[in-house]
Amino acid sequence: MPDASRFTARDASSIDSLVTSLSRANLAAQFSEQMTLAVIPIVAVMALHASAQQTASLQAATTLPFLLLSLPAGVLADRYRRKPLMIGTEWLRAAALLLLFVLFQLQWLTLSALGLLGFAMATGTVVFGAAAPSLVATLVAPAHLLTANRRLETARSIAFTAGPAIGGVLAGVASGMFAFAAAFALSLASAFWLSRLPNEVARTRSRRHFVAELGEGIRFIATNIHLRPIVATAFVFNTSWYLLLAIFAYYAIDSLGFSAQAVGIALGVYGFGMVCGAMGYARLAQRLRFGRQILLGPVSAALAAVAMASTALSSGASEAVGVHAVVFTAFFLFGFGPIVWTISTTSLRQVVTPGQLVARVSAATMTATFGARPLGAFLGAWIASAFGVKACLIAMAAGFLLQLAIIARSRAARLDSLGDGQRPDL
Repeated sequence: MPDASRFTARDASSIDSLVTSLSRANLAAQFSEQMTLAVIPIVAVMALHASAQQTASLQAATTLPFLLLSLPAGVLADRYRRKPLMIGTEWLRAAALLLLFVLFQLQWLTLSALGLLGFAMATGTVVFGAAAPSLVATLVAPAHLLTANRRLETARSIAFTAGPAIGGVLAGVASGMFAFAAAFALSLASAFWLSRLPNEVARTRSRRHFVAELGEGIRFIATNIHLRPIVATAFVFNTSWYLLLAIFAYYAIDSLGFSAQAVGIALGVYGFGMVCGAMGYARLAQRLRFGRQILLGPVSAALAAVAMASTALSSGASEAVGVHAVVFTAFFLFGFGPIVWTISTTSLRQVVTPGQLVARVSAATMTATFGARPLGAFLGAWIASAFGVKACLIAMAAGFLLQLAIIARSRAARLDSLGDGQRPDL
């Protein structure tokens, strides 16, 4: 396997091969994750007769690693070579899926076992997510970062769009076992494509305290003029987004007259918007300076939030077609703009962060982002019970306007190019 130092900005064919392998690995890993997340609650209800409280506990188990393990995963990814670490996590996910399959076939599967195995699968996702940006920054020259991240986000968007849908279809066959078998095969495929990446240079063993290294990533974000507002924006965005998701299905069915299929279509439109944003990024980048690319996501989300909140003014069935159009448009914007944000801000983070800190900074960012999700869901539940669902829409819109205000006032939104992020006067 060739050494990573051979891959330079001039070696275009090697860069393309590297990004192709990494994109395929990312697509397989994300597909496996999304299918699993969609099928676990279905299996819990259909095969194990779980209650609503029990399925909520399962969801907590599958998201808990993002809160508990993101920061430690970042330290590990900065201490050790990322490639074997990522391959190991894919093997962990595959082993958990295989054990789940065996337990189900032997009729030994319980809700507790399903929760533990879901936790293990999510642990693989956390380590993969913390290590991948650092690996890209190590193997890909700065001039190719935007292209590499665009292709990786395209793969992720496709998985977010098709993974839950395919998982849902397979969940109806053999109580979801075909879905878990497919996810198992995808994890093995991801490990295979990761194995085709070039080997990294051996890392010098760190003698520093684990907690001290953990704090470095957080301090770097807190003191960097570009990353601080970006992480704050992402935190408010995700809080507002999960506040909406916490009440959307109930609101759409109870107040807007949506069918269950229409709710599913709305979420599918969100994924379609992500695909369009990722695939159209290259063309957008030619027309917008870099700061405007960063700003596009928060602007798009704010417009979508206002449109979604406006549906509270509808008068029912007489406006059903128009309301459906507004909701679908809003979900498309929620997917389209923010995926452009993800590509541009990930590239900026990789450029401005010292190489030895990339994984820890990515992990701290992931912690802030995923940590906002249960907060948003909790806020949605509390506001809905105390003030009603329409109050949730107002709070959600206010949150999305706040995230736009944070980034609009930042220096990151005024950058002309990606390389300007390294200039201290900007």
